[in-house]
Amino acid sequence: MSDARAHGRRRAITPAIPPLLSSRREALALERTSIKPQVSAAHMLRRSVANGAGQKLGLALAVTGLALAVTVPSAASLAANPSQPLLASASESAVTAASDVPISFAAPSVSSALNPDGKLKATLAVKASNVSPQAAKGTLSAPLAELVESSPFGARINPLTGAVGEIHGGKDFAVQCSTAVLAAAGGTVTYAQWHEFGGGNRVVVDHGNGLATTYNHLSSIGVKVGQKVERGQQIALSGTTGNSTGCHLHFEVMVDDTKVDPQGWL
Repeated sequence: MSDARAHGRRRAITPAIPPLLSSRREALALERTSIKPQVSAAHMLRRSVANGAGQKLGLALAVTGLALAVTVPSAASLAANPSQPLLASASESAVTAASDVPISFAAPSVSSALNPDGKLKATLAVKASNVSPQAAKGTLSAPLAELVESSPFGARINPLTGAVGEIHGGKDFAVQCSTAVLAAAGGTVTYAQWHEFGGGNRVVVDHGNGLATTYNHLSSIGVKVGQKVERGQQIALSGTTGNSTGCHLHFEVMVDDTKVDPQGWL
């Protein structure tokens, strides 16, 4: 081989080999600077839901204008349905009503144990005489803080005369004299004076639509005719006035002026 031929030959160029990285930390830094992931709003919200911060992120997205309405599903539903949409348009969540649909903001009379007067009002939507025993039960409250029955409604021996077969028109409850007597329901006082037929000091409260309650043998009366009273309001003090053998309350329930067993309404 001649010198000219040897000097004329082109030498192969070997690509430069980058120096080895000095440490794993430098490798990670290089990787971070070369990769810039693009995270969408939906992806951000989905990750935040998994971390328990979905509600805060949803609010932030709505405030910044990235979403009109945000639906935040539970982590369990995301796992079951990964394709579930996270953002919904305002038109999809809009609630509409016909123009002729009446709208009222008045609070209804709720018929429940928490609103006994509402229950009584609903029960008395018909005449009291037409109320079924099932509907009447529990519509009146106890006229005393504690009820200790001493004589039931119905036939009995008269404790004063000893006569047999007398019809007792109410229930007697044993109680010490001067104990607070309470209105069994809201209503209007229609009688508040001495009762000439043995009731002694007597109060009558009209509850409307044919229903009334009476309180007898009172030591004193604390209301007057025409006064509005509320359920549980003190209206008198118990006593032993009139035809009585001792301190007690004689309590009556009247339906269309007819005495009925109070137990059916208490």
